[in-house]
Amino acid sequence: MIDAFVQSESPLCVRGAASTVENIKRVVKECRRHGVPVFFIRREYRVDGSDVEISRWSYWSRTGRPASERSEGALSSNFYGPLHPTEKDYVIVKKRWSAFFRTELDLMLRRLSVDTVAITGTQTPNCIRATAYDADMNDFDVIIIEDCVSSNTEDVQRANISDFRNVGFTVIDSGEFIRRIEELKKGSERLTSIRKELEMKFKSE
Repeated sequence: MIDAFVQSESPLCVRGAASTVENIKRVVKECRRHGVPVFFIRREYRVDGSDVEISRWSYWSRTGRPASERSEGALSSNFYGPLHPTEKDYVIVKKRWSAFFRTELDLMLRRLSVDTVAITGTQTPNCIRATAYDADMNDFDVIIIEDCVSSNTEDVQRANISDFRNVGFTVIDSGEFIRRIEELKKGSERLTSIRKELEMKFKSE
């Protein structure tokens, strides 16, 4: 949720992003209040474009080089509006769709004994999807907060949310997440169940 993906003047603006800001703000506030670690993920490129995705480079280079280190205003990589980290939050700078790809995120989550990640942000078919699948492949239980993620069109949003449900991710809205936050912060019941079943299997053998 940086300026370059939320502000309407930006060539990278995701049309549904701004409408999720207040929901994300509430979720972040409650996570902080309940002692849940909060990670802010920022996409930021080098000014020369040497680390921009091949698929995006041409468009990026002819539209003002948004989300680069020296971009300003609507093109900047600053966190948008009221969504800013505090000194107790964690900030990860990523170069690709997934927040896990060649970042320290996996290491930091494990150091904090986190086994479940709840994902908010934009945009759903790219960054949210890539991060969710990488979380799953790294053995984290995944929660998608449905009204805190966004796409350019409703059709794309619905299709991706449907995929998340079909894969087996937990998909809930911000209200349910906040109501259940104390339960959810205790860790993944699904992972605990798997571990117990495996323990019983090994003991029986």
